[in-house]
Amino acid sequence: MSISFSVNGAQQSVDPARGSDTLLDYLHDDLNLTGTKLCCGIGVCRACTVSVAKGPAVSAMISCSTPLSVLDGTAVRTVEDIAEYGQLSAIQQAFLHRFSFQCGYCTPGFVMAATVFLDAIARAPIRAEQLDDAIADAIGEHICRCTGYVRYHEAVKGVAMQILNEKPEARK
Repeated sequence: MSISFSVNGAQQSVDPARGSDTLLDYLHDDLNLTGTKLCCGIGVCRACTVSVAKGPAVSAMISCSTPLSVLDGTAVRTVEDIAEYGQLSAIQQAFLHRFSFQCGYCTPGFVMAATVFLDAIARAPIRAEQLDDAIADAIGEHICRCTGYVRYHEAVKGVAMQILNEKPEARK
């Protein structure tokens, strides 16, 4: 029996003997997907964040300390899968527009956490006055050594407001 999951839509099958290997190592070494970054290696900085879906539940997950054994039956999405048809996603564009990052090392983790958050509010809108707290919950634990926090927050909020403005139920 193997550990089966997908990465960016491509089905993966891993021998259970590799169950303790980390997702980050698998992404880098086996799939040559290096956009997900290793920084602290203990799940504190969140530069290694990816999106993991199991059924309808989608969450931002750190990959540096996530063993492959817990991924059976999941769909993993990395930063390489965010742009579509050569076009940056709305959050990637917003990060560029707001000059959210300096060195950019932490950016993939912010992109993935923000993408999970924005997808969630598109499915289940929140009230505009709840937005700042919700953004803080979504990206507040991410570490940016270049102090881009305010700009990341502003970029996420701008895209979130566009989503909420398209959802009449969010204005109630």
